[in-house]
Amino acid sequence: MRPGENIEPAESCDYIHVHDEIVKEVNEHMPDEDTLYDLADFFKIFADSTRIKILYVLMCSQMCVCDLAQILKMTQSAVSHQLRTLKQMDLVRSRRDGKIVFYSLADGHIKTILSQGLEHLEE
Repeated sequence: MRPGENIEPAESCDYIHVHDEIVKEVNEHMPDEDTLYDLADFFKIFADSTRIKILYVLMCSQMCVCDLAQILKMTQSAVSHQLRTLKQMDLVRSRRDGKIVFYSLADGHIKTILSQGLEHLEE
């Protein structure tokens, strides 16, 4: 909700009825608390615009830290710090070629998440 928006009162029921079959089915498919906690941490990574920029650039091409720093107009140190966080969450991977380390998205899931997020915003 954005500041200044009106809050609509939630619809209320005069009669409370639990739909046992639906509740049971959902509970059977509900991930455990640790998994949900990990999922929340996963999505927190996407809450930082710098990390989103890095992921978007890597969606286009693999890059070394120097190239990323140039494109993003950041220091190599700042880019490296963000890459470390992204690697810890298994969102990017690295490949050494001589003295140069190239970074890329860890897998196609990350590209899908970014693409679907952009598509959602453009609707």
